[in-house]
Amino acid sequence: MNVAMTVENFQQIIVEDSKNKLVLVDFWADQVPESVELRDKLASAVNAFEEHILLATVDCQADQQIAQQFGIQGLPTVVLVKDGQPLDGLSGPQTDETIKEFLDKHLPKEEELLLAQARELISLGEFNQAFTIIFKAHQLDDERSDIKIVLADVYIQIGKISEAESLLSTVLMVDQDSEYQAVMAKLELASQAADSPEIQALERELKKSPENVELQQQLAAQYSQVNRHEEALTLLFRLVQKDGADQKSKELLLDILKALPDGDPLATKFRRKLYTLMY
Repeated sequence: MNVAMTVENFQQIIVEDSKNKLVLVDFWADQVPESVELRDKLASAVNAFEEHILLATVDCQADQQIAQQFGIQGLPTVVLVKDGQPLDGLSGPQTDETIKEFLDKHLPKEEELLLAQARELISLGEFNQAFTIIFKAHQLDDERSDIKIVLADVYIQIGKISEAESLLSTVLMVDQDSEYQAVMAKLELASQAADSPEIQALERELKKSPENVELQQQLAAQYSQVNRHEEALTLLFRLVQKDGADQKSKELLLDILKALPDGDPLATKFRRKLYTLMY
């Protein structure tokens, strides 16, 4: 968020607003083009961080009093304020890179923001969306245990039991907190559910009648319900591959693909196989 700072709102911004977030005070004037350029670059750079930083611009032609209060000697100048006190600053023309380096020292990292978003989506039960976001956070920092634990939690919710197990095995003992223990408990329950008596019974029947299409469809549906998506898709794809007119198997396969998160490699793999089969 950007705001023009004046004598009238100075107290509110510097004393009050800076208690809740960082305030980046940018001093500029029309007669100094570099300061106008920096002001615009800063506006762009802080746009994605509205929750964490407020850009307060000061037109030094109109509000010389504020510039004097900050002891500004030349333009462009930027002062970062927190809790009413100067924290850091920049002076002179800046590149996009130097602005990014400056902000990175004080703003939460991208993976921090993604982690917070993922936690919020999990609390709402939006596991597919959470997967896309927390997976990206893990790509940005694959060593952070809190990101690993949340990703493992989402893996369990969307049926990637082996991936969750593998990821949790890399969490160091020192990081095995209560959240880790809770996710481990979920993993154990999910592992048990994934091999239910109903599934075992269908698997036994299918061994006796391996060509029974209806049994294969029932087993695929059961696999899908306990998030064993790859086994379900493999069964159904074989049926569609064998009989192109098998509409029920094709519909079941497409329903499972639709339920998978965006960017899931499994969905990509089977869509490609299906496309090759059809064309």
